[in-house]
Amino acid sequence: MALYIVEDECIGCGDCVPECPNECISETLVAFKIKAATCSECDGEAETPKCVTICPIDNCILPIS
Repeated sequence: MALYIVEDECIGCGDCVPECPNECISETLVAFKIKAATCSECDGEAETPKCVTICPIDNCILPIS
């Protein structure tokens, strides 16, 4: 189970949604949300989660610490 969150800096571009191989990113009324139960952090597909790589805003999609 992944622990990533889309921060408030999100501009709502939606670039991350089609990049997710597990379709676990969805748009809410306020922002985008990553469904932790189905996120694999792109393990086996990419070194860094694809949503983090494609996001145009630095430090917008972060692991929860």
